[in-house]
Amino acid sequence: MRHATDSTAPLDDASAQEARRTLVATGINHALHDGYTDLLYVLLPVWQGEFALGYAALALLRSLYNGALAALQMPSSHLAERLGARPVLLLGTLLSAGGYALAGASGGLTGLCVALTLGGAGSSTQHPLASAVIARAYRGSARGPLGTYNFTGDLGKASVPPLVGFLLTVTDWRSALWLIAGLGIVVACVVGCLLPRDRTSRRAIPEHAVPAASRTRMGQGDQAGFRLLVSIGMLDNAARPAFLIYLPFLLREKGAELTTVGLALSLVFIGGALGKAVCGRLGERIGVTRTVVLTETGTAVAILAVIALPLTPALVVLPGLGVMLNGTSSVLYGTVPELAPNGRVEKAFAIFYTWTLGGSALATPLLYGPLGDAVGPNWAAMAAAVTAFAVVPLTLALSPRLATHAPLRTA
Repeated sequence: MRHATDSTAPLDDASAQEARRTLVATGINHALHDGYTDLLYVLLPVWQGEFALGYAALALLRSLYNGALAALQMPSSHLAERLGARPVLLLGTLLSAGGYALAGASGGLTGLCVALTLGGAGSSTQHPLASAVIARAYRGSARGPLGTYNFTGDLGKASVPPLVGFLLTVTDWRSALWLIAGLGIVVACVVGCLLPRDRTSRRAIPEHAVPAASRTRMGQGDQAGFRLLVSIGMLDNAARPAFLIYLPFLLREKGAELTTVGLALSLVFIGGALGKAVCGRLGERIGVTRTVVLTETGTAVAILAVIALPLTPALVVLPGLGVMLNGTSSVLYGTVPELAPNGRVEKAFAIFYTWTLGGSALATPLLYGPLGDAVGPNWAAMAAAVTAFAVVPLTLALSPRLATHAPLRTA
């Protein structure tokens, strides 16, 4: 007879209902926070005109939000160990909403910097904590629900930026931000009503509650191969914002209105959501090396096409660009367990995300922002294409190391 805590045992009715509530609450929260994060791409042209900001200043604004998001994920997890995941998730959502409300009241660059740092700090809570509560709720069958949770973030990316783009046509940008901040307060209330109260601290998650892939050890791993993988992840993660930060300006030069810019970003993010699923499966069929070479080369070519083409054909290219721009990350993420040094998969993931997210947050204001001021958005976007293509030789160098490792098995 199976023990009640057996990870393979089905959930009883009460537990299944609680698990569904958990997934709905964290999914709605994820959609809001990812929408908040990518909303910046719609707002940057507005702030450039309002406050006469250069591209370096605009890159700084984005990096403050994303830098706080990346740097505070581990502190958020430690705070949840003391207070519980539910209150920290609620406070994080309210803090992000407050950040956008403060941005709407800002009178210049300093106020925006403070507001976006607060917003990023609030968004740092939801990825690690939501994943933990889903894993605890679904026990050994959490892989599918975690995938659903991951997808809800892309729904937010595809809906919040165009919503604000529409609001900007009927009201001023400050009012639009206060409305979107109000949406955050509503979501916090929904999460508070749906998300079950913590019964145990995050430390108390039993081993069977952690998905098997997270516990698998892959022998001694490959230190040099892992370093190559992290380098590839840093370049891939740098190319994405380096292009997206200039996409609104490229489209405005082609005659696009703000609503069209919001639509364009939505097309990219919808393609990105599809790319996470398509490229992951493609990597299983044709291998990591071929998939990454295909997606990064395709990314570079598609960026150059968006720069060169008129507005309508450029919009047609954007969904395919989104597939390749976002798809590589899912392939790289799945490769981390293969190369985890000393088989320490959890630590390898922490290192991978720290370097890739942190590197992107630094590269945008220090490199791509000043480059835009120096040579303009077209040439800066071309630099993003070069960055994407630079992944190809590193991937070819990594390929022999991948060939010596057995694929991850979770059966």
